[in-house]
Amino acid sequence: MVATILVGMLCAHLLCFAAMFLLISKRLHGKKMGLDFFAVGNLLLGLAYVLQLVEGGPAWSVMSVVNHTLTLASPVAFWLGAMRFFGRPVPLLRPLLVFAALYSLAQVLVQWSLGPVARYAMLSGVSALMFLLMAGTVVYGVRTFAKDLYGEMVFFAALIFGICVLNAVKFVKLLSGGLAALQMDADFQLVFYIYMSFLATVLPPSIIWLVLRRLTDELRNLAARDPMTQLLNRRGLNDALQLYFNSRKAVPAHALMVDVDHFKRINDRYGHQAGDTVLCHVAQVLRHTVRRGDLTGRIGGEEFVAICLDSDVDGVMQLAERLRAAIENQAVAMAGGEQMLHCTVTVGVSHHFMGAQGLEAAMQEADAALYRGKAAGRNRVELAACAQNGLPVQRTDGPSDTTKTVM
Repeated sequence: MVATILVGMLCAHLLCFAAMFLLISKRLHGKKMGLDFFAVGNLLLGLAYVLQLVEGGPAWSVMSVVNHTLTLASPVAFWLGAMRFFGRPVPLLRPLLVFAALYSLAQVLVQWSLGPVARYAMLSGVSALMFLLMAGTVVYGVRTFAKDLYGEMVFFAALIFGICVLNAVKFVKLLSGGLAALQMDADFQLVFYIYMSFLATVLPPSIIWLVLRRLTDELRNLAARDPMTQLLNRRGLNDALQLYFNSRKAVPAHALMVDVDHFKRINDRYGHQAGDTVLCHVAQVLRHTVRRGDLTGRIGGEEFVAICLDSDVDGVMQLAERLRAAIENQAVAMAGGEQMLHCTVTVGVSHHFMGAQGLEAAMQEADAALYRGKAAGRNRVELAACAQNGLPVQRTDGPSDTTKTVM
């Protein structure tokens, strides 16, 4: 009686959360993050337990075959949903139908050749193997594509491994004790149903928490980035620097201010769409030129900034010159691809600063150097003057400033 109540509650949990997942996924429109797949997984498992209640015990029937197939199709749906959550565009219907057909055929062959105990043992053995692979995938994810979800993924791995262990124990009990091990009021079955009821209560809210966290992270990322170039905005730079300088490995940084020469002339002559193309091109070159770990941002119409971490003045000046030369030498393809535009930039470099609170002063330093470079002819790199310690002003000059079209 206790086992029947537990299974009934398990069915109610699974079916209710299936409906909840489906309703939430509809509100997410184009980016469901696998919630619709998770809804299908809950629905399949809930229906499998409904069939188990109706059937009452081990049997050889169409209902039993469907029950076993739905039980194993559920983790397949969850697996596919997890792939969707991490951005893999996998289908749902075709894999489920192929799996259902193959496993139903396997049940018939095992029942006829090895008997009912082997068929039920196959269900437990395949379940244990599938959940072991899922737990292994989660652990792999912690080390690779899901490092930002370390705590949550470890939690999921532990829960999934628990299902794996219980199914492995059931597999052994079936081989040693036969179908008697599946009596609903047997001690092991009670433990199994209690654990499954616990999972049905804990896992769905945990999945919703993951979706909410991912949505929150994406909103925070949108708020910290320039929508056109995807570089950090001023807020994003401040937040990233705060994290960096709070770490134990933080060392002084330098700021580079980058301004596109004669940008208004480009807009007036070629149109604002061409101007946007130039800005995106400069952003791409900036992103690819800085070293790994450096920060890049756009803080104005045609003004960009790079924060160089863990480098001296000479290294920063060399990087700034590489950036200037790369932008000058790389043509920008206009819409339609029939004309190519060359542009140049002027770069101002600050002296080192320490702490996120020093960013504003460093940017003012670099900005003053940049405008000296503009006044001196543009298309050049200029280091900020340092009147306090008498350091000379340094500069590197490129060729004369050019803004030309190559047809």
